[in-house]
Amino acid sequence: MAEEAESGGEKTEDPSQRRLDQARERGQIPRSRELTNFATMIGGSVALIAISDSLVGRVSLILRNSLSFDPHRLEDPSSMTGFMGEAIVSGLVGILPIFGVLIGVILLASVVLGGWNFSPVAMVPDFTRMSPLSGIKRVFGLHGVTELGKALLKCLVVGGVCAGVVSWLFKDVMSLGRMESLGAIARGAGLIAKSFVWLSASLALIAAVDVPLQLFQFKRSLRMTRQELRDESKESDGRPEVKGRIRQMQQQILRRRMMHKIPTADVVLVNPTHFAVALRYDPKKMRAPVLVAKGSDVVAANIRRIAEEHRVPIFESPKLARALFKHTDLNQEIPAGLYVAVAQVLTYIFRIRTLNPTLAARMVRPDPKLDDEFADV
Repeated sequence: MAEEAESGGEKTEDPSQRRLDQARERGQIPRSRELTNFATMIGGSVALIAISDSLVGRVSLILRNSLSFDPHRLEDPSSMTGFMGEAIVSGLVGILPIFGVLIGVILLASVVLGGWNFSPVAMVPDFTRMSPLSGIKRVFGLHGVTELGKALLKCLVVGGVCAGVVSWLFKDVMSLGRMESLGAIARGAGLIAKSFVWLSASLALIAAVDVPLQLFQFKRSLRMTRQELRDESKESDGRPEVKGRIRQMQQQILRRRMMHKIPTADVVLVNPTHFAVALRYDPKKMRAPVLVAKGSDVVAANIRRIAEEHRVPIFESPKLARALFKHTDLNQEIPAGLYVAVAQVLTYIFRIRTLNPTLAARMVRPDPKLDDEFADV
């Protein structure tokens, strides 16, 4: 029963990096609309305050030109259309910096949580979202209750701040009607900017609650069961039989490469039947002899066969062959403790190459002695 409950799956484990990457490919990343709203309001307020002087001057000019009449324009109705177009263009140019700031802060707020992400998968229509049952679950589920609580909190905080701002600025707003037009416009712009700043401050509180909530809900929606974690680990690491097959193929490739190097060896030391190692030494290029091939049993027999076919000298030294097999990896230099023993063998091999067969047969074969650390192999 315990195993069934575990495999059935309560999603109690944090999402793996692979699950997070897959969600990102589907376009699922944490986003906070409240953070975007706050950034929009605070960015718009700062931009409005920054360009308030130039904006007031531009609006005053438009208003002055609109309220003054040139009698000659009345004779040409089409001139009124051109005048209207100039006023519209002048107004758009005046508020263009605000739009630029708003676009920038909206993009920045959108990527501050989940980063920039473009997902073609998210652009594909998902008709499962049209299911009435799914809609009911979203409305009456935990997500729906959370959104309802957040909306009530937003109404309470923003509504309270708006009521406070209205009561605070009510007298100033009413006094605008007794001021000159230029002064009223400047004063009104300042009051609007103040209102936006206080409204942004209220939205900051909502965003501070919504950002960690969105991160929590995002990770909660991607939680995994222990069985899913195990399955994913098997898929990422590979099934045991697949890994075994890959390892076997790698060994075959290495063995083939190793066999191709045997004809370049200077000597093959054998056990004489259970082990075989092939050594190559070039005094001009190598600091010490290098083991280019090694093997036991069947592989050792193949090494001997290839060596005989290519007339590579074979030297029987059971202890030295076993020591080299055990303590030296492929394409690596032999250990320093075996330098003397290998040097005796190579000196003998290089010497008999220069002699005729009769003299070579009379030479005494060396009996390499091993240091104590290699003598017990």
